[in-house]
Amino acid sequence: MVERISRGDGLRKATFILVLAIIIVVFAGLLSTGLLSKSSVTGRSGKELVGQQAPGFTAPLIGGGSSELDDYLGDPLIVNFWSSWCPPCRKEMPGLENIWKEHKEDGITILGVNVQDEEEDAELYLAEVGVTFPNVIDLGGRITVDYGVTGLPVSFFIAGDGKVIGRWVGALSNERLGLWTRRLVEGESDPNGLTGENLEAYRDFN
Repeated sequence: MVERISRGDGLRKATFILVLAIIIVVFAGLLSTGLLSKSSVTGRSGKELVGQQAPGFTAPLIGGGSSELDDYLGDPLIVNFWSSWCPPCRKEMPGLENIWKEHKEDGITILGVNVQDEEEDAELYLAEVGVTFPNVIDLGGRITVDYGVTGLPVSFFIAGDGKVIGRWVGALSNERLGLWTRRLVEGESDPNGLTGENLEAYRDFN
């Protein structure tokens, strides 16, 4: 009888130790993944879209009317998320306007997506900077969510077939913007070729 109890206790102890070991391993894995994710959460803004089809949307055009993503497909497209309260956005916006003026005859479009502004504030800002490329306002925040944007500015480089071939987190320098625009016009197709970040010129939503 004592031997049976002893064997039963031993089996229960072995089972307990095995279960405990599995729990520890799983927890350690989750913790490690969480820490890795936490360390680069801002840099991952929109990363999952690279190599995928750009999510479609319809939104009000700032200044009147409405527009949808499909209106611009067929030619290369740069979609830039911005807001008037975002200092890095203000820094890069004149460069986007210059690129638009320089390359719009090449069949490329820049489409701005305003985030977290009243439409009047967004319109005043565009007038102040002298922006002439089309801009929509993300009134309900759905576009921002669909594109995985967690801060500003973020730019997506989209091929004529609607596939996202790159994205940049943070303000783009004029030099990089010019180079990448030319590569986009020339048919750049490498998903890693137009991807990067500048977190010093990036404003997280949190």
